Amino acid sequence: MTATSAPATAVRHPLSRLTAEEIDAVRELVAGTLTGTTRFVYVGLEEPDKAEVLGWTPGTDVDRRVRVLLLDRATCRARDLSVSLTRRTVVRDTGIDVATEGQVPLLPEEFAEAEEVLAGDERWRAALARRGLDVGSVRAVPLTAGMYGCSGEHGRRMLRVLGFHRADPQDVSWTRPVDGLVAYLDLSRRRAIAVHDDTLDLPVPAEHGPWNAPLHAVPPPRDPRRTGTTSPEGSAGTVEDDVVRWAGWEFRIGFDSREGLSLHQVTHDGRSVLHRASIAEMVVPHADPVPVRSWQNYSDTGEYLFGRFGTSPDLGCDCRGAMHFLDVPLADDHGRPQVVRHAVSLHEEDAGILWRHTGFSTATSGSRRQRRLVVRTSTTVGNYDYGFSWYLYLDGVIQLEVGATGLPFPSTHRGAEYPCATEVGPGPGAPFHQHLFCARLDMAVDGQTNTVHEMDAVREAVSRSNPYGNAFRRRRTALTREWTAQRTADPLVDRVWHVVNPSVTNRLGQPVAYALVPEGKPVLLADESSSIHGRAAFATRHLWVTRYDPAQRYAAGDLADRHPGAGGLPAFVSGNRSLEDEDVVLWHTFGSTHFPRPEDWPVMPVDVAGFRLVPVGFFDRNPALDTPHSTSSSGAPRSRTRGTDAGPLPTVRRGTSP
Repeated sequence: MTATSAPATAVRHPLSRLTAEEIDAVRELVAGTLTGTTRFVYVGLEEPDKAEVLGWTPGTDVDRRVRVLLLDRATCRARDLSVSLTRRTVVRDTGIDVATEGQVPLLPEEFAEAEEVLAGDERWRAALARRGLDVGSVRAVPLTAGMYGCSGEHGRRMLRVLGFHRADPQDVSWTRPVDGLVAYLDLSRRRAIAVHDDTLDLPVPAEHGPWNAPLHAVPPPRDPRRTGTTSPEGSAGTVEDDVVRWAGWEFRIGFDSREGLSLHQVTHDGRSVLHRASIAEMVVPHADPVPVRSWQNYSDTGEYLFGRFGTSPDLGCDCRGAMHFLDVPLADDHGRPQVVRHAVSLHEEDAGILWRHTGFSTATSGSRRQRRLVVRTSTTVGNYDYGFSWYLYLDGVIQLEVGATGLPFPSTHRGAEYPCATEVGPGPGAPFHQHLFCARLDMAVDGQTNTVHEMDAVREAVSRSNPYGNAFRRRRTALTREWTAQRTADPLVDRVWHVVNPSVTNRLGQPVAYALVPEGKPVLLADESSSIHGRAAFATRHLWVTRYDPAQRYAAGDLADRHPGAGGLPAFVSGNRSLEDEDVVLWHTFGSTHFPRPEDWPVMPVDVAGFRLVPVGFFDRNPALDTPHSTSSSGAPRSRTRGTDAGPLPTVRRGTSP
């Protein structure tokens, strides 16, 4: 849509993703408020209130609104706008108090300027010369600054910069750290306000990082038959206007530059399970306490907007077989649409045994193969690559799997006795760190009125009713208020959380439910007095439960960069609202604590974390009993390649052969 076209009131759906034409229209509508140094930090759909979405019928007009965050690079003044494409006007334009509210996310062009600024800084050049390095051979890696109460930093838009030696064009920038050196950049004045160079004279690791360049010998490739298997023959169901239908499942795909991929209005056979699911924040806290690195704690969603770094898949490796792809238009720094080709992929794949039993006769014996629909996207944030895969299974299970790979962020190893890093090669060390994600799960189990129960396994003591001591039971605790609904997982009691709809029952009279099944790995390990503990408080609990509020979207708060702390979930629950039979939102922290291994160097195998949503009494019995028996006579599945951006694919229905 262009600025001169007719108003877009009759959109296909209130949650339809922004088109390239709409992004162009937004830029035109705000053009009169821009200067030559104004940049578009964020352009994303302002999703209507849930009640409006649920009450919408096709053909009904919608006030199509877009949120825009603007930054004037010359003054560092930031603005928060709401633009109505329907009414073709700016309906909100407010300034942001960066000292109290935090900074808007960082721009790619700000990262690009760091190397140029430091190349002209005599302190930086002298520190490199002392190490025998030329400034042109050192990659300046800009990183978010955090908030540590340092003198002169309050309210400033800042980066902190580390250096990495790059000996030749094939050298990976992350593998040879120039350790003991850090620069603090003031982005508004485009200069370094401090350059800290310790006196330890840590050597730059000599080993090169690439795994496939001619200058860096690696073993020859192994037997090509070890490259993996193709996807089973099948399809990804039907996709129409971002609505996916497959094996009883139906949902809408969303995507924006902050959260990346999101799922909306997830139903099974017409019954609601989830209203919205997304990654609302993630943080990567590092454990190295030395002064030049103690500040390394990144919020990849709120500070970097990891959705805008979405990548196109490597066909034949990232995805194989019968695929369906969605292109995603996002706004660049100048408000112009740029398309991430194939940003979202969908395919169906085999997932092992679904169920089996061998009885005394063939009439009571049988087995079925599990299949799942995969909705996947990936993003690269600096040295790390993340793949986000939502799985929907034939038995009603929903799973999110996040795979982290890429290059560990190295330091120079400080000796075998150093407690907070692993020596991963001759010279480089990899500091310990965590990858902690927060999934925002706006639940809707058979409707909008739900209650969350914490379920624990409990050992029964020997008693008159348990004379042999073999009994155990489960304890159900209703989470009735927001203050008490801040929970940690406990694998020793197999703790899960049931999202229950007490007003809907199955054929046995049991209230229907879905269970959030956590992995129960460590939450944030930083001390309670640390800056990151206050700024990423969401990561201190595995579970928070809040009452639905459309303004409460991000776990660390609306503006995470340089925020002083206590934003997001601590503020959301401050009113201690009731959660019984309410429209509830679950915020689940999950992730990995990474103690790097030599096997992670120079590029690490995928490390996986995630969770499952499992039906508990939602169905009257096993919902996958109608899955057909596999008729394939070969253990090696066949595949066909299908890669289109438009048009539906053949539907795979339960009860039919794939």
